[in-house]
Order: sequence, then structure tokens, then C-alpha cells
Amino acid sequence: MTCVSRAASSLERRKHYRSNDHIALRLVPAPLRLLLHVPLFRRFYGQVLAPKGIYEYTIARTKYVDAVFSDALAEGFDQILIFGAGFDTRALRFPIDAADTRVFELDVPITQQAKLNQYAQRGLTVPASVAFVSIDFDRESLSEKLVEAGFTKDARSLFVLEGLLMYLQPKSVTETFQVIEAFAAEGSEVVFDYVRASVLRYAGSCYGEREIMRAVAKAGERWHFGLEEGELDGLLDKHGLRVVDHRDATDLEQRYFRDTSGEIVGRINGTHCLVRAAKSAASQEIASLPQVDGG
Repeated sequence: MTCVSRAASSLERRKHYRSNDHIALRLVPAPLRLLLHVPLFRRFYGQVLAPKGIYEYTIARTKYVDAVFSDALAEGFDQILIFGAGFDTRALRFPIDAADTRVFELDVPITQQAKLNQYAQRGLTVPASVAFVSIDFDRESLSEKLVEAGFTKDARSLFVLEGLLMYLQPKSVTETFQVIEAFAAEGSEVVFDYVRASVLRYAGSCYGEREIMRAVAKAGERWHFGLEEGELDGLLDKHGLRVVDHRDATDLEQRYFRDTSGEIVGRINGTHCLVRAAKSAASQEIASLPQVDGG
């Protein structure tokens, strides 16, 4: 769904809905690609096929993480690690080699191979500075796999956990942040999204909550991890991280779906929040993300 949403968004004529993942469009099956070129079908997909507000959320999240990713390249980060990379295309969409930044994509073998097969079939060239790290989480050590792949502990790093934490058990979330803590040098950053803990209790208090939970269940998945109000700082503090930016659905609507008259033109599913955090002993200020109007 994420790949299809990004593909659809790359074709949008509505500027607040438009993003630039042109690679995603090449990865979807040809019949679907043809349908996505039809504006009426894109509306149908975003308003009917996708859970309420999730198309808008995926667009906002993509732009948000894109901005963090771009900042890391511009600031000369040594390495970027994408957890559960799936069909993420940033290693192809951004000038990785020119920035002299190594990118590591971490995923289970079956998903990673499916992606590489799609790249090969469509003649997409992977930059030499991208490393694919496949792992069997039940049998292999994450730390050992990263070291084997050349990911180092003494480098400024960006860790991307997009659409991941909610699917992990709380123990696995802790272990993931322990790995980040162990590898993150001073000045490293983490960008991730999470769902509110109330969503896991089916409280029904968020816009689009019932629809996304039905979609997750229909896909044979389940969300296991969420954060209560006020828990974020505690989670990050335990692993030497501090919040740089924290956005809920209302914030994201204001940033990405507000037109020139101040009206909100797209409502975002309210179950998720986005976070940018940094590892720093000092209280240095890190510039917040620039305002983006969807253009």
C-alpha cells in the first residue's frame, strides 16, 4: 500500500498531494500503473480503497522522512541505516554517491530479494554505496549482521524506522533502540513513526482509527506497540536520545495540507505520530524541518 500510495502521489495534479517518488511508479504492476494515471482512479484509491486518511498520512510521512534523509546527505552524515526497508526508493532518488554517504537497507531475505528482482526487471541501477543486509531476526544477531556489512560504530549515522515500530513486540522495540544506542555516534539522528497506545485498545478516538485497524487485520497483520501520551521522552532518554521534532496528524495537516487561504485540503489519519530525535550530550539546537506546502 505504501508503494502504491507513493506511486499515485507522484502523478497528482493537486500540489498538496504531489510528492516525487517516481521510482515507486515504476515498481507497481503495469495494469495498476495505467490506472494510477487516471485522476478519477487516484481519487477512488485515496478515498475508498485506502483506509480513511492513510493516503494523506503516507504522503506526509514520505515528505517528512525525505526531508530528514536529504538533510543527512547535505550535512555529510557518514551512513544511513533503513530498518525494514521494504520498497523504499530513497537510495535511488537521492544523490547518495555524490554525498559520499553509505546507505544500508535492512530487511528479511524474501522482501529484499523481491525488491532487487523488481529493480533488475525494470533496469534500475543501484548505487555502489548502497548495501543490502538481509537478516533472519529469529536466528541472527542484528549487531553482528551490521558489523559484517560494514556499518560502523564511530560514524555519524541516520537511522530510519518508517512504518516499523507498531508491528514489533515491545521487547523488540527496546532491542532495536539498544542497537541504535550502541552504534550511534554523537550527532546521529533517528526518524520514526509510532501509533498511539489508545489505538491498540480500540478506543476509537482517532480519525480513521477503525478503518486502518480493519485494514491491518484484513492483511493478516497486527500492531503490538504504541506509546501513551507523555511516554516518548522516557523511551528516548533511556537510549541517549532527545526529541528534535514531534508531529501528530494535526501538525502534519498544517505543514503539508494547508492552502494559501489557511484551509486544510486533506485530512490525515490520526493514529500515527512522527518523530525526529538526535544523540547529543549537549543541548545544541538542531534546525527543525522546513515548511513544505506540498509543491
